Amino acid sequence: MARFERFANTARIGPVEVGDHRDRHGRNATIAACTAPRCGWSNDYTSRAAAELAARTHTCTT
Repeated sequence: MARFERFANTARIGPVEVGDHRDRHGRNATIAACTAPRCGWSNDYTSRAAAELAARTHTCTT
């Protein structure tokens, strides 16, 4: 069964959205996900700074 994710402190950097959430172990985590069509890139990070750096340097390959 899929979990309902709640995201807080969201920001948009170009086509990438960055937001904080709790992972499956209850720890705070940050996710960065590209919203461009057919891109599909996303990743979890342990720090907000790492997620924002990844968002700034992301380039879509499609």
